[in-house]
Amino acid sequence: MGDAGEGLVDAESRLAERMEEREEEKRKARQASKGLDPERVRQIESLKLARTEMQRQLELTTHQARKQQLTQAIAEIEKRIKQLSA
Repeated sequence: MGDAGEGLVDAESRLAERMEEREEEKRKARQASKGLDPERVRQIESLKLARTEMQRQLELTTHQARKQQLTQAIAEIEKRIKQLSA
C-alpha cells in the first residue's frame, strides 16, 4: 500500500511542478507581449505551435525525404519567428 501512495504523491508533485511552469510561461508571455502588437503576438504563438507539431512529426517519421522536408519547414518557421520578434 505504501508504494502506491508514494506514486500518487510523486504524480501530484509532478503535476504541481508542471502547473507552476505553465503559470510562469504565461506570466513571461504577458510581460513580453506588453506594448507589442496583439496580431504579431498571435502570429508568433501560432508559429511556435506549428514548430512544436513539426518537431513531433520529425521525431516520429522514418522516411528520409520527409525528415528533410520537416527540417526545412522548422528552419523556415524559426526564421519567421525571429523576424516577427525583432
